[in-house]
Amino acid sequence: MSEVAPLLINCAIHGHNRVSAVVCGHMVESAVPVGFVENNDDPDNLQAWCEKCEAFFVCEDDKTKAFLSFNRMALVCVSCYQALKSRHTLPPDGRLPSTRGAG
Repeated sequence: MSEVAPLLINCAIHGHNRVSAVVCGHMVESAVPVGFVENNDDPDNLQAWCEKCEAFFVCEDDKTKAFLSFNRMALVCVSCYQALKSRHTLPPDGRLPSTRGAG
């Protein structure tokens, strides 16, 4: 059985020929945490989307045309994927920490 080579991309931050991962556009565009839902158990095929994409997917019951339009999938390198995971993973209670009174 032959192994499929991973898709490599060039990352402006982490360099050339990096293994790719797939995330939703919301995570790439948002500076505030939007949730991080991994949707593939294969460590060699990293895929994730935000909480809003998860809710949309559940409502659509599939990766429909409407879902794909809403999701706006983006390819990132695995290092960017890990950084997005750190930034967007919500605490276990699902609530964002309050920033009121900080500063």
